[in-house]
Amino acid sequence: MSGADYRLYGAPGWGSVLAEAMLVQCGVPFVFEDVEGFDAPGATRQRLLALNPLGQIPTLVLPDGTVMTESAAIALLLAERHPDAGLAPPPDALERAAFLRLLVWLVANIYPTFTYGDYPERWVPESPETFGAAMEEHRKTLWLWLESQLGDGPWMLGERFSSLDIYIGAMVHWRPRRAWFAERCPKLSGVAVRVLALPNLEPVWRRNFTPAS
Repeated sequence: MSGADYRLYGAPGWGSVLAEAMLVQCGVPFVFEDVEGFDAPGATRQRLLALNPLGQIPTLVLPDGTVMTESAAIALLLAERHPDAGLAPPPDALERAAFLRLLVWLVANIYPTFTYGDYPERWVPESPETFGAAMEEHRKTLWLWLESQLGDGPWMLGERFSSLDIYIGAMVHWRPRRAWFAERCPKLSGVAVRVLALPNLEPVWRRNFTPAS
């Protein structure tokens, strides 16, 4: 199928970088709709809400007009449509079960710590700073657990690259940030270094993150 009509709604440095990198990995053309400021009231948020009533990014409009949300769902869909991109092991691959487990684990465990930790005043207005700090500490314990699950291969699945590596390449830029990963999670840090060095994805990282982040 042609990817000429993919349309990605996102903001630099946010979770939309995951879908942006996956689309680039698939080698399909797409239009990036910048909705920076989407999390505040205004015209930009209304433009996003018209497509995604939850007001979240990434929001991906497919060539047939279907609206896709949730980064893991986007990863699985793109892997099916563009199998040569290597975003997921094929169904009969030995690594398939580990891939599905870790993909769901990332979005079910790590991601919510940002949902709640970045806006603690929405959930516990009486003690937002304490709650936000607790979320960040919990996130560190989750990363340490994931580190303990990795083998010695260059990628999350050992010798096989996948969209899991794209997740790591993006998420090391978010709190607790790259210096912490380098010190406490050397295997995850190594995965990030390798995926950040991939020539086809380097422009994506450059558009979304500053070198020091």
